[in-house]
Amino acid sequence: MISIRPSAVAGLYYPARSTELEDLLAKQFDKPSDHIHHHAKALIVPHGGYFYSGQVAAKAYQSLMEVADDIERVILIGPSHRTDFKGIAMSEADYFATPIGSVAVDKKIYPQLSRIKGVETYESPHDNEHCLEVQLPFLQYSLNQFEIVPLLTGKANSSLIADVLGTATQDVKSLIVISSDLSHYLDYETARKIDQYTSQAIISMDNHDIDKFHACGCDAIRGFLEYARNANMSGQIMALSNSGDIVRKKESVVGYGAYLFE
Repeated sequence: MISIRPSAVAGLYYPARSTELEDLLAKQFDKPSDHIHHHAKALIVPHGGYFYSGQVAAKAYQSLMEVADDIERVILIGPSHRTDFKGIAMSEADYFATPIGSVAVDKKIYPQLSRIKGVETYESPHDNEHCLEVQLPFLQYSLNQFEIVPLLTGKANSSLIADVLGTATQDVKSLIVISSDLSHYLDYETARKIDQYTSQAIISMDNHDIDKFHACGCDAIRGFLEYARNANMSGQIMALSNSGDIVRKKESVVGYGAYLFE
């Protein structure tokens, strides 16, 4: 029997109606990017509500529209916010649903990933998790035919994550998407300074100083940067802001950054 993971945060993080969601995406993609003609191999993008971080994420996703036909598999990886576990959890679902439609899970790679110690199929962390789901409408808007490999990190070291990414990208035209916000609940000016520091560490591929203080998806970021160094990638900052740029509340903000690697 086919298993479909229903949308858990439609109506909360993004519109629940397909027409409203597509209209919002069109507006967020409408502003031209200064970064064009890049062949993205990986993105690091935020997973806040679209009102707060959607425009930042769109700056990175815009780069995919030129290479939409070249991407067949998207490895989605981000932190488990509600379930504690060790390692990396693959989803049991065959499809992930959004208001725009359902996205197929590429389970062809599961046997190879399952042979890596620390990787298992574990659905509980995926049930109400938002960090992967909020990326799907952006991917549906940017790409054509693609499947996803949804991965959530618990307590996972960089070597494990780098090994998983290397395995998941080796046999098809693929894209890695790391889902992570930056600093949390600092005042506006402190957040700006910390997020700029983190952004420089990310594009310098220095994973040693990035922890949960800097980014909620720090494990996935650190593991990806280890993989990216080995793959001789180069990165750049596509956008950087925080929730204080959207609302007047400056005392406690969340940071959002978008990065492209090729």
